[in-house]
Amino acid sequence: MRRRPRPARAPLAAAALAAALLVGGCATVEKPDPLEPMNRQVFAFNETVDEYAIAPAARVYRDIVPRLARIGIDNFFNNLKDGWSAINLLLQGRPGDSANDLMRFTTNTVLGLGGVLDWATEFGLEPHYEDFGQTLGIWGLPAGAYLVLPVLGPSSLRDAAALPLDIQASPDQVAQSVATRNTLTGVRVLNTRARLLGATGMLDDIALDKYSFVRDAYLQRRRSQVYDGEPPEGSNERYDLPEAGAPAPDAAASAPAPAASAPPGASAPGEGK
Repeated sequence: MRRRPRPARAPLAAAALAAALLVGGCATVEKPDPLEPMNRQVFAFNETVDEYAIAPAARVYRDIVPRLARIGIDNFFNNLKDGWSAINLLLQGRPGDSANDLMRFTTNTVLGLGGVLDWATEFGLEPHYEDFGQTLGIWGLPAGAYLVLPVLGPSSLRDAAALPLDIQASPDQVAQSVATRNTLTGVRVLNTRARLLGATGMLDDIALDKYSFVRDAYLQRRRSQVYDGEPPEGSNERYDLPEAGAPAPDAAASAPAPAASAPPGASAPGEGK
């Protein structure tokens, strides 16, 4: 019996991109979250799933798997990100940085046991981790409204449009076997969540309104990523300011969210072992 081909995701990506273009105009700097009522409901759902399922499993995973092994797993998943980053950097018109990330991918794949060891960083090749959402931003597509995705968390209409392509660049999706794909996905989720346990604990302690805290940090971080920390001259966009007609947030809510700002592969504060 012939294997049924996996459904093509290009139409889904095109539809999501069209939605981003149509709805993106609804969001402004003063009101970046026109979908807030719906977003808060999805956020609450995600918090419940995390509290009762993902976070407890991540704690067990952290306690069982040695820290060096977790770092190796991070390196493995980040290795394919380097290959996808090289493609995005080329699409952004940055051939030099693209060559750097391609060299990282080649070096770690060959010398690093498929990416488990990060020799490229030791050789001075620093990662960029560019994704297609950033590429769309460089091409001039606005971020659009803030969007909270079920389980996946903070996003925007632009990033959600890019998500199908970004997902295809992860090792779990490249695997042909369904069992292997599901196993890799589970390991990736647990490893990432275990790395952020300490940071999210701090977030719970300091944020009066966790939803607003995470939203503001995400929007500022993504804008910084799109422009590599250097927004266009004359731009004064801020996402930690109150929306029109809304009361001013507590000062603590304007600080960067630890969970949202943790760099890929870095150990979060308070992480055990």
